[in-house]
Amino acid sequence: MSTMDRLITIHQPKRLEIGVGAAGTVADHAAGAERPLVITSAPTLQYAERLGLKGSILVIDDVPPEPDLPAFEKVLEQARAHQPDLVIGLGGGSVLDIAKLVAALWDSAESLRDVAGPNKVAGRQTPLFQVATTAGTGSEAGIRALVTDPETKSKIAVESPHLIADLAVLDPELTYSVPPAVTAATGVDAMAHCVEAFTNIRAHDLIDGYARMGFNLVGKYLQRAVQNGKDSEARAGMMLASYYGGICLGPVNTAAGHALAYPLGTRLSLPHGLANAIIFPHVLAFNQPVAPEKTAEVATALGLQGADSVDRLKAAAFEFCKSLGIEMHLSAHGANEADLPQWAAEAHAIRRLMDNNPRDMSVEDVTAIYRDAY
Repeated sequence: MSTMDRLITIHQPKRLEIGVGAAGTVADHAAGAERPLVITSAPTLQYAERLGLKGSILVIDDVPPEPDLPAFEKVLEQARAHQPDLVIGLGGGSVLDIAKLVAALWDSAESLRDVAGPNKVAGRQTPLFQVATTAGTGSEAGIRALVTDPETKSKIAVESPHLIADLAVLDPELTYSVPPAVTAATGVDAMAHCVEAFTNIRAHDLIDGYARMGFNLVGKYLQRAVQNGKDSEARAGMMLASYYGGICLGPVNTAAGHALAYPLGTRLSLPHGLANAIIFPHVLAFNQPVAPEKTAEVATALGLQGADSVDRLKAAAFEFCKSLGIEMHLSAHGANEADLPQWAAEAHAIRRLMDNNPRDMSVEDVTAIYRDAY
């Protein structure tokens, strides 16, 4: 059924630079900035000099994976002391999310909790550049940012057009050093963004186009990127797939797959991409009965053979992820089977995502998926 007459709004970065050497264009766009702030992490600090920045530069390089509220507030405090006239995120999704929030809040009286939810950020005066160093979250393309609440272990989600980048940079050279295991997991995360938007009850014809381009790129390039980290075409293809996934998140968002992945990140400390990879085959198969045509498109794009039933689809998708070198069992990652029902209750309560799923999923369904993945 066509959805092209339904009103949606898409926000995209004002400018996108993509291709080998794209990071070298940042200096030109940053001309005139006197107090740049670069937010990064230890693994990607090595790329800061490639940006060619001038002036009084502050580099904050200790953003952790899956940052929590205290980690964000630590960065925010340093930013306020520096008073930047340009904020640059240089890293993966966690870094880029923190950069968005810092750019919007460092000169504001608002706290993170004040702006949690949709459209509560008052504005942003400081330019924001986002330089991606992974191909997974697509955060450089989007208007959302997530920070973990240390008390509840749930995600504080902020959504605002004021979080969109003025410049997004996709330079495949910055992903050459990403290890194969991380390349695989983040690549499946990028695919999950596209697939969950594609099969979403809020799906839209326009977003379907981005989603199709995204998961087809994953099917074509992810295995190559895992096998040869310096395959610039494959790396660029995966960065573009991730970017398309980021665009899908704005007007449509993800669904049950990401809801089930979040407790694995907050409770088990799994990287976000890995958590999504473990869950992906199970939710894809769970939704197949109510989205058969779109699921068949996904299966074809990924080369899933014999995926003509729920069980065979799940097995084929599981093998696709496993063949990338991903350990697909929760038990191998330190999960305790007795904890699964509590995690299921937490996932089921993430209604902003679960309500998007094309097939209703009960707490018992979630528990069964966790047990199957165990």
